[in-house]
Amino acid sequence: MGKLALIFPGQGSQTVGMGKELAETDAKAASIFQQADERLGLSLSTIIFEGPQQTLTLTYNAQPALLTTSIALFEKVKEAGLTPDYVAGHSLGEYTALVAAGAMSFTDAVYAVRKRGEFMEEAVPAGEGTMAAVLGMEANELAAITKQITEEGQPVQLANLNCPGQIVISGSKEGVERAAQLAKEKGAKRVIPLEVSGPFHSSLMKPAAEKLAKVLNEVAIHDANVPVIANVTAKPMTEKEMIQTLLIEQLYSPVRWEESVRTMIEFGVDTFVEIGPGKVLSGLVKKIHRDVRVYAINDTASFEATIAALKGE
Repeated sequence: MGKLALIFPGQGSQTVGMGKELAETDAKAASIFQQADERLGLSLSTIIFEGPQQTLTLTYNAQPALLTTSIALFEKVKEAGLTPDYVAGHSLGEYTALVAAGAMSFTDAVYAVRKRGEFMEEAVPAGEGTMAAVLGMEANELAAITKQITEEGQPVQLANLNCPGQIVISGSKEGVERAAQLAKEKGAKRVIPLEVSGPFHSSLMKPAAEKLAKVLNEVAIHDANVPVIANVTAKPMTEKEMIQTLLIEQLYSPVRWEESVRTMIEFGVDTFVEIGPGKVLSGLVKKIHRDVRVYAINDTASFEATIAALKGE
């Protein structure tokens, strides 16, 4: 029997109504949504369950909303006795992974990511920064393009190294547009502008990282019970000092997702369970390595099917 990793999605996976059926049928899940409302002093659960989508998608709502929904699902997984050997999360999902690993309390994490979302929104006025997915180009080729354009005065860099042939770039609007144009000229298959409110995981997020550092000093961070594969290094982290440092760096550093998945596979992981809305990470894992088993738990039905499949081995 190989090892098990639990993985948690990031921003972009939010949908109105996520977790609603769970909260209505499971007292523990309902209490997670309630705890989030109380810690933030606002009805986050109403935004999650009723929307509208554009309110939910605002960075400072989407981040705590995804964390809350994912943890409500994770509580069910924990009750079912599924214990991971490793955990990881994509960008915001790293906070969910840290809660799952016992390195942060849920209420501290929900507060921290609400603040993180606010700082990310404030760092760059809306419309001045953006992100785009570049398909069908090698990382080193794309890095050379972004370096050239940054040196010409428009900051842009690799933000998410998701899977082979899918890399997200981030930076100033003009920088991203120029890099996208140049990437197409040099053979990229497609460039897809992303619906995001800012240039996440780029150097333009450094002001947000400074503010986030203060918030992370206010909350309790513990050593993790389970190794968390860090976005910044694609290596395991368990010590609380390292966790805090890497969470700050994570805001302006690339998310090395493909490498993180490969690290877990090297450590013997052959089963990945994505916990949270959507199936984005499951799709990426399959593109990175097609011989591992991948499940996605995003509601009660998928939870039951996954547990049955894993217990039936």
